[in-house]
Amino acid sequence: MGKTLDPAAVFGKMVPELIRIDAKGKHITPGILDEHTHIAASRGINEGTQASSAEVSIGTVVNSEDVNVYRHLAGGVTAGQILHGSANPIGGQSGIIKFRWGMSPEEMKIEGADPFIKFALGENVKQSNWGDYQTVRFPQTRMGVEQVYYDHFHRAREYGEEWDRYEAARKATPRRILRKGGGPMKPRRDLELETLLQILNAERFVTCHSYRQDEINMLMHVADSMGFTLNTFTHILEGYKVADKMAEHGAGGSSFSDWWAYKFEVKDAIPYNGALLWENGVVTAFNSDDREMARRLNQEAAKAVKYGGVPEEEALKFVTLNPAKLLHLDHRMGSLEAGKDADLVVWSDHPLSIYAQCEQTYVDGRRLFDQEEDVAMRAAIRSERARLIQKMLDAPGADKRKPMERIPPHYHCDTMTEENR
Repeated sequence: MGKTLDPAAVFGKMVPELIRIDAKGKHITPGILDEHTHIAASRGINEGTQASSAEVSIGTVVNSEDVNVYRHLAGGVTAGQILHGSANPIGGQSGIIKFRWGMSPEEMKIEGADPFIKFALGENVKQSNWGDYQTVRFPQTRMGVEQVYYDHFHRAREYGEEWDRYEAARKATPRRILRKGGGPMKPRRDLELETLLQILNAERFVTCHSYRQDEINMLMHVADSMGFTLNTFTHILEGYKVADKMAEHGAGGSSFSDWWAYKFEVKDAIPYNGALLWENGVVTAFNSDDREMARRLNQEAAKAVKYGGVPEEEALKFVTLNPAKLLHLDHRMGSLEAGKDADLVVWSDHPLSIYAQCEQTYVDGRRLFDQEEDVAMRAAIRSERARLIQKMLDAPGADKRKPMERIPPHYHCDTMTEENR
C-alpha cells in the first residue's frame, strides 16, 4: 500500500517517459464527439445532382489541413462524423475521424469504425428554397421524397437477389466448366445499389437530417416496412412530438440545443427537445453542424440542464458518451474507463460552466492542444507574419501588386458549390 511502481518495471524498458500534469482544481472529461460536422472535407459537401448519391463518400476527400481541426481541439472536441450535405434524400457515405492534427487524411480515420450514410428530409431535398437554380429534379414534394426511398430500396433488394442467384448458380456449376470460363453470367456491379443493400443487411447505418414529425414518422414506416432500423435522426427538432415512437423503433436523436427560426420548417422547435427525447429513452446527443458551435459543445450540453432539468452527468453525455453510442464507438471512447482510447480534456472550470476554458486536449494519449503553447505560438506567428509582410513591401514593384486573400469555404448542409467550380 502506498508504494510507487516504476513504469519500466511493470511495462518493460520500452515504456516512454511519463509526464506528470498538475491538474489540481481542474476538471477532466472524456473528449467531446460531434456526431454531425462538415469540417475537414474538400471539394464540396453535396453531390446533389440526383436524388440518390449513395455511391459517393466523404471519406475519400478528408482534408487533414483544415485549420478547424485544430480549433475543434481547442474546444475539447476529439472526434466527429463528417457528413454529406442534405441536398438529396439519399446522400453520400460519411467519414468518421479523430481530430489527429498533423496527421494524414487516412491516419485521421477511425480504424474499424462502422460505415454510415447520410439521408435527408425536408425543404432541402425537395429544393423548396433553391429558386430557379434547381426546379426540375425529382422529387419536388414530400410525397415524392417517400417514393424515392421505396424505389431505391426495392431496386437494392432486387440487386441483392440477382447476386444471390448468381452465387447459387455458380456453386451448382461443375468446376471443369468454371475452369474453362463457362458458368452463369456475373451481374454488373452497381456501387449505389451495393451501398443501399448494405443498409438492408444492417452492414451500413443511416444518419438522417430531419425536422418535421410527419416526415420522421414516414421514414420510420419506410424502414420498418423494408426491414431495417434507422440509426440516428440528426437535428430532429420536432423529435419531442414523436419521441415515444423513436424509442420504439430504436432510433437515436442528435439534436441542436436551441437553434430555431432559421427556416420555416423549424418553426416548432423548442429548447426542451433534448430533455424530452432523453426522458423517453432515446439515446440523445447534441451536434454542431457548424464549425463555430463545435468549439463550445460543452456549453450546448449545459443547456439541457437549463431547459428540462437533465442531470449534469447525463447532460455531459449528450456530447461525449451518447454520440459515441450513436456512432457505435462507445467501446472505445465517450467515457473515462480503463481500456478505452486516451481521449480527454482538461478544463479550467466545471465543463458545463460558461466560464470553463479548454486548457489541454489529448487524442490517443497525445497532447494536441495546450492553451499555454497556443499563446506562445500565436505570438511567434504574428512576428513571422510581420517579417514576411515587410519583406514583401521592400521587394521591387511591391507598390504595384494588390494583396489577395483566399478565404476557404464554410460548408453547411445545403452548400451546393465547391472551391474551384
